[in-house]
Amino acid sequence: MPAYDFTAPRLFVAADLAAGVNLPLDRAQANYLLNVLRKGPDDPVLVFNGRDGEWRARLVQTGRKSADLQVAERMRVQTPRPDLHYLFAPLKSARLDYLAQKAVEMGAGTIRPVITRFTQGERVNMERLRANAVEAAEQCGILAIPDCPEPERLPRALGSLTAERVLVFCDEDAPVRDPVRALREAADPSAPPPLAVLVGPEGGFSEEERALIRARPNTLAISLGPRILRADTAAVAVLALVQAVLGDGR
Repeated sequence: MPAYDFTAPRLFVAADLAAGVNLPLDRAQANYLLNVLRKGPDDPVLVFNGRDGEWRARLVQTGRKSADLQVAERMRVQTPRPDLHYLFAPLKSARLDYLAQKAVEMGAGTIRPVITRFTQGERVNMERLRANAVEAAEQCGILAIPDCPEPERLPRALGSLTAERVLVFCDEDAPVRDPVRALREAADPSAPPPLAVLVGPEGGFSEEERALIRARPNTLAISLGPRILRADTAAVAVLALVQAVLGDGR
C-alpha cells in the first residue's frame, strides 16, 4: 500500500479542523472540485490548515456552483515547520513563483526575500509568494505552511539569524571544491544544527556584501560547481545538497 493517498484532491483551509465540522467552500475552491476535477457528492477530499493535521472530508454539493466539505476523520497528525531558512534575492514574477514552489517542495520552513545591491526588483508581491507556498504544500502532501516574512535588507536579514544557525552561502567566488565534504566538515551530520541557505541575485553580491556575509560566524561559503546557475536553479541545487548531507534527506 502507498504511504500517502495522492488520488484525493487536497485543499488548504483557514478554519479549525475537527470531526463533524462543516466547511463552506469559496467560489474558487468549489469550482476547482466541481468543474475542474468533476468531483461529485461524497467524493473524498483531504484538507489541512497548518495547525490541526490532515483530515479526510466528503464533498456535499449545496448548489449548481457551490459546495461544502463535511470533515470526517484525521488522517495525519500535524508536523512542525521544517527548521530550514531559505534566504534569496527576489526575482521577476514568473521565476519567483517557481523558486517559491521549489523551496517549499525541498523542505524550506522559512522563505525570506532579501534585498541586496543587485536585486532585480525590490517590490515583492508577498500575497502571491504565500499563495505559491500554499499551492506547493497542497500538491506535495506538506502539512506545515512555510513562514514567508516581509523582505528585509541584507544586513538586517543576517542579523535575524541566531548565532548557532549555520548559514550556507552560495558564493560564485568560493574555491571550487567538494561541497558535500565542506558541509560534512562544517557540521556533524548525525546531529545537524539549525540551517539557513543564502542565494543572491544573478548579478551576484557586491564586495561589501560578500565581506559582511563572510564576517558572520557559522557561515560556510561554497561553490555549486564550475557552471554558472540561474538563481532559481541554484535554489533547487543547494537545497537538495543541504538536505542530502545535513537535512531530512540524509
